[in-house]
Amino acid sequence: MQTHRRLVVASLMLAMFLSAMEVSIVATAMPSIVSRLGGFSEFTWVFSIFLLTQTATIPIYGKLADLYGRRPVFAVGTGIFLVGSLLCGGSTSMTQLIGARAVQGIGAGAVQPIASTIIGDIFTLRERARMQGWLSSVWAIASIVGPLVGGFIVDHLHWAWIFWLNLPFGILAVAGVWLFLREPVGRTRHSIDYIGAVLLMAGVSMLLLALLQGGTAWAWTSPQSLGLLLGAAAILAAFIVQETRAPEPMLPLPLLRMRVVAVTDAGAVVIGGLLLSITSFIPIYVQGGMGETATVAGLVLASMSVSWPLGSASSGRAIMAFGYRRTGLLGAILALIGSAVLVFSPPSGLIWIVLALAVLGIGLGFLSTCLIVAIQSSVAWGTRATATASNMFARQLGSTLWVALLGSLLNAALLSQFARLPAPVQAAVGGDGLGVTSVLLDEQARARLAADALGALQLALVNAVHVVFVGMLLVALASIVLAALLPGGAARDTAPATPSVPEPEPAPVGAASRR
Repeated sequence: MQTHRRLVVASLMLAMFLSAMEVSIVATAMPSIVSRLGGFSEFTWVFSIFLLTQTATIPIYGKLADLYGRRPVFAVGTGIFLVGSLLCGGSTSMTQLIGARAVQGIGAGAVQPIASTIIGDIFTLRERARMQGWLSSVWAIASIVGPLVGGFIVDHLHWAWIFWLNLPFGILAVAGVWLFLREPVGRTRHSIDYIGAVLLMAGVSMLLLALLQGGTAWAWTSPQSLGLLLGAAAILAAFIVQETRAPEPMLPLPLLRMRVVAVTDAGAVVIGGLLLSITSFIPIYVQGGMGETATVAGLVLASMSVSWPLGSASSGRAIMAFGYRRTGLLGAILALIGSAVLVFSPPSGLIWIVLALAVLGIGLGFLSTCLIVAIQSSVAWGTRATATASNMFARQLGSTLWVALLGSLLNAALLSQFARLPAPVQAAVGGDGLGVTSVLLDEQARARLAADALGALQLALVNAVHVVFVGMLLVALASIVLAALLPGGAARDTAPATPSVPEPEPAPVGAASRR
């Protein structure tokens, strides 16, 4: 039996949709969850622990998929995700929910990299970019559908169903991949690098914890932050030493020394930073600085959610026509233009924000698809999952790193702006100025402010967020440098052919045929 590509792709998209919705759907239900379980002071860990365990396990799943095949690793990872979902819905305290979310994240670490790797396995270069664009569209749809589904469940059902809803669809996704994907893998005895896996998870977890909590729960110069950062550096250094000794290293260092892998991973760090910066700071800007509603902020973000898959879908033809470097440069230039529009948009120019995010979405869609296709087309089947996972890991790490840095930049700029306000305006807020955002995002607190005080505080927040926009512009500028380092010339598969890739089904009329 040959691979049934349509059913495999449908199953992969379903699994990615469930994983992608985990942030937006849970965010919508959190007020109801807190009202039932309590633990308001801990609720941010519901999101942080999922991100931490998901990111830390991505490279490990990639290596295991290269050793034992995509199908079993995808099934195990998705199975762990479903067990975590079951435990989340059955939680009776915030502590239990956080523990269950950690399990969910461990499983979710397999979904995106393995799904993307399977697409790289079963499609040719010409088809691959188009299919990766389809996977990108899943995230856009999930960001729109997630809040709607979460709101419906909270209003009409028990909050636990936001997690239990994953079970039937997740089982269906695993069944589709297991039954319809064929990948002959040789029965070779492997030596798993257990020490490397433990060191990698420990080091990455400590680094992410420092980035997630630094500047918020404790200061960057606090013993907690410095201890975690130094500990992460020491453990990751030990990990690198281990990888030079292991017979089958968890993350082969020669792979990371390949130019295309190094450049695409660095580009993924930039993309992750821009993406999460937009979703983190634009709502603050629109709601707090412009005084708009949360619904308006959501609609503004939707402009990027719609344009990203459009850019991804269009990048396939661009890659075949212009190659990786020119396509990547096109995406990076569009991202730079969108970031520049954010920087120079007037404080009341909501339409400019929408336009900027639309251009940014197209640019990032072009660039992200170009990077993943370039890396998958440059390595052999036996290292494709590891290389793909390294790219996904770099994006997650970039998201956490840049949001932490730009968040600290926002706090510093806000304190500076607050110090320049008249004393009566400062007294209306109280504190040292960091409470400005909380006041402006609270509709009732905002209504109690005098008109002149409200205007002054909004302008202070707008000016502070504009400093972050400048930081995003510099990040976008770095993407142009990285895109210029991509392989030039016509795009092509440089990896050797492998018998593991099955012949595809007959393509429909008008579709690109297999070489």
